[in-house]
Amino acid sequence: MEKKLNGVFWCVGVLGLVTVVLTVHAITCEEAVQTLMPCKAYLTTPAPSPTLACCQAVASVNASASTTQSRRDLCECFKKKAPVYGVDPQKAKQFPGLCAVQVPFPCDPSVDCQ
Repeated sequence: MEKKLNGVFWCVGVLGLVTVVLTVHAITCEEAVQTLMPCKAYLTTPAPSPTLACCQAVASVNASASTTQSRRDLCECFKKKAPVYGVDPQKAKQFPGLCAVQVPFPCDPSVDCQ
């Protein structure tokens, strides 16, 4: 459970673009955004796969969002911003497997963050 992000990763790339400050346990939305900047190209362009730097950023954010509430807060943050920044939902769904990140259900913009 500690390694799972309650569906957050469907919009992980959005973190690389979000500028909203949302305080969560151990990491803010703004901090997560900066951490995940290497994911922008994969989630918004025809790039065929996420880079190693992106996957390392995902692992870092995953480790920082270690409580249920922090995962929910980040999920809401990502969910609101993904469409604004052009995140490809199909690529986002593939993201956990490509970065070897386990999530309890598919990454999808319609995920219920609760």
